Amino acid sequence: MIDSRTADDGLSIRRRRQCPECGRRFSTTETATLTVIKRSGVVEPFSREKVMSGVRKACQGRPVTDADLALLAQRVEESVRSSGIAQFDANEIGLAVLPHLRELDEVAYLRFASVYQAFKSLADFDAAIAELRAHPSPAPTSTPQES
Repeated sequence: MIDSRTADDGLSIRRRRQCPECGRRFSTTETATLTVIKRSGVVEPFSREKVMSGVRKACQGRPVTDADLALLAQRVEESVRSSGIAQFDANEIGLAVLPHLRELDEVAYLRFASVYQAFKSLADFDAAIAELRAHPSPAPTSTPQES
């Protein structure tokens, strides 16, 4: 190997190599494959589309665009990849979504959290809302409506 660097996408490594026999140079690209273990036990590749689809349901009726969802899915993938682990439970992916969704839209965050944190009662919602109030998101999630 002659040279190694992270590719522009940040998700793969580009390596420059040289054949020891003929001396010719060539490049390789290496990408770590992320896999998700579903509740049923089925293993499948990580999919940004599936992250977007799941979050889209929580964002229904909220001022969230497809571009916002695509960026959220990208951030989730980056945070999962940065852990260095290649295989995750589906629930872990859902939990990885939460901090990014909270920044995007607090109402959608509560909807999504109620599933992935297994809210069982109104007290669970109250506790989550109290946490949101105690530690507000850095940017406002919506603009107040005028009456």
